[in-house]
Amino acid sequence: MSENVVHLHKPTDPPTDDAAPTVLTVVPDAPPAPPVPLWVRSGRAVKTVVTHETTKTTARAVARHSLYTFNGGRIVARRAWDGKTGARYERMIRTAEAAGNLEAAEEWEERLQRFRAARHHRRMDLLHSPVEAAKGIAVGTGVSIGVLVALGVVMAINNHDVTDVITPLKATIEFIALLIRIVQVVWGPALMIGPFLALLALWTVGSKQQAAPQWALPANVRNGEGEPITPSIVVKALRDLGVPALRNAIKEMGDAGASMLSPITIAGCGVEVDVTLPSGVSTIEVQQRRRKLAENLTRHEHEVFITIPSAARTVRLWVADSGALDEPIGPSPLVTDETLTANYKTGRAPWGQDLRGDAAALSLYQRHLLITGLSNQGKTASLRSLALWAALDKTVEFRLADLKGGDWTMFDGLATVLIQGPTDEHVIEATEMVEDVVDEMNRRIEARQHDPSIVFPPLICIVDEAQVAFMCPAKDEAKRPYGGSKATSRYFMAVRKVHNQGRVVNVLMWQGTQDPTDQNLPKLVREGAHTRAALALGTEAQSVMALGEKAVNGGAAPHLLRQGLDKGTLVIASDGIDIPKGQSSITVRTHYITDDEAKAIANRAKALRDGVTTLRVIERTEDRDPLTDILSVLGNAPRVLTRDVLQRLTALAEDTYGGWTNGDLKRVLDAAGPDIAYKSDGVMVVGRDRLLRALANRDTDGSASADG
Repeated sequence: MSENVVHLHKPTDPPTDDAAPTVLTVVPDAPPAPPVPLWVRSGRAVKTVVTHETTKTTARAVARHSLYTFNGGRIVARRAWDGKTGARYERMIRTAEAAGNLEAAEEWEERLQRFRAARHHRRMDLLHSPVEAAKGIAVGTGVSIGVLVALGVVMAINNHDVTDVITPLKATIEFIALLIRIVQVVWGPALMIGPFLALLALWTVGSKQQAAPQWALPANVRNGEGEPITPSIVVKALRDLGVPALRNAIKEMGDAGASMLSPITIAGCGVEVDVTLPSGVSTIEVQQRRRKLAENLTRHEHEVFITIPSAARTVRLWVADSGALDEPIGPSPLVTDETLTANYKTGRAPWGQDLRGDAAALSLYQRHLLITGLSNQGKTASLRSLALWAALDKTVEFRLADLKGGDWTMFDGLATVLIQGPTDEHVIEATEMVEDVVDEMNRRIEARQHDPSIVFPPLICIVDEAQVAFMCPAKDEAKRPYGGSKATSRYFMAVRKVHNQGRVVNVLMWQGTQDPTDQNLPKLVREGAHTRAALALGTEAQSVMALGEKAVNGGAAPHLLRQGLDKGTLVIASDGIDIPKGQSSITVRTHYITDDEAKAIANRAKALRDGVTTLRVIERTEDRDPLTDILSVLGNAPRVLTRDVLQRLTALAEDTYGGWTNGDLKRVLDAAGPDIAYKSDGVMVVGRDRLLRALANRDTDGSASADG
């Protein structure tokens, strides 16, 4: 860009040769923007008009009403064709044959034969009808004229006027002429208005049937949330599912597909219906289109559940009332009924409600348990509610490891062992706890071999956040890993041993774990659980890991639950809960018990017991006082079996007491005082009051030392 330089002098000073001129730089104005071409402005205007909401609404209305008329004509034509031919009967025969109902097919075939015979008789009658009609008209006309003349004769005699003889005949002729004139006047407008009336009739038929695509329907119809589920809606949803064989079969059915459906019944906060699929359509084709089916039913995906009942080629649809699954269920009976007790063997733990709204209760008797799901979906709360119910049976003993820490504090005073924390040290303690459970299991099995009639009290070993144990890298002094899934893994092998033999002597393993994989939940462990439950999961493969392939193939789909929105909703595969016949799993919305409510329930459970001393930390290296440790493991009980004392001492400090025998315990107690260990009902026990007296009389130096 060129610059214009202008030299100026101050007007008050005369110009001189040395005067420095004042220089102004004048920059020309920027050139104006080129005008927008007319075709661009026109295009923008057209785009604005086309994309405007009013234009879209108008286009939808035009398309909707046009299709109402067109499709209404198709419906009327089809009805007329069905009325004139045997097409309806033929469709019903094909439907019955497709459903395998041969009796119904034979009945419809008989109806078709009767219809064809009646139609044949009508057609044969039409061949003779012109002659018969001519004869009838001739006879009728003659009779009518005769009657009119006779009437005229009567009038002539009465009026004494011979012209009245033809008066009735003349009046009749004039009336006929009037009718002809009326028809001549009306015929023209009728020809003009008739087509419009016919189109209006077709439009009425189409509008009543909503015979237009979804995108063209009004917003209140297109987005009909909460629309009641009717047979026609279900059939239409199946027809538009995108399965050609299903769509064609429904079109060919005489009842428009209604014969596929069982009666629609109310089931809790929704409805349930069985659909018998036509030949050539598999149940998996419907299962894989769950989202599309839900949208066709004006529901969200999580509001439609598809399961496979025992009947062949049948799917069972459960459709929730719109928004019903987002409403919480009531509180747990453990909270509302303070008199509630439990029976481990015959009772069932109140866990929640199934989708039908019925109470869902789980039997815990001799069943190992596994609960898994993504983080923060309610796994610990679901597992804890079962333990709180079992705690109301005072015969149940708990040994518990919470490898996260903080969620099971109310079991302090209920569990004989309580480990809380996520570190490798806590995993080591949890592993040794499970190994002690294995030792107790073996002792029970050995005792039962000598006396098969022995019934042992239930011992439930709970490990919450078990994935921490499986993923632990720590190794013991012999270089054996605590975590992992190999035969050398201490935690893995201990759990496997309990799974293999614990059930028959009432030693059970309960585990809760997050985000299952083959690394943090080995196959042999997850398949060893009798009751398997899953909250929301990320993938179908994880659902198979959690529940098994059979349950997932049967419709179990925890991976379709909404993370964060379906907290506490479990998909359960177990023989300990009532599952509808023909299904392999059940979906349960569990009761949520808050921490304060859990503490109150735990306090009720503690009141049922004589007192339980909870071992929290396993010491390994410090010097110990055996008498003090024995007193601590006795708790508040007046006496405890010597074998239980040994077991608790081992759990308290395995390095110190792990090798103790009954002889070692008796030697220490006899040294402290006589008859601290004595027989009661034929078995050796340790008396708490006697041990207290011995400690009180002991020398003040407390010189007792650990032996063995």
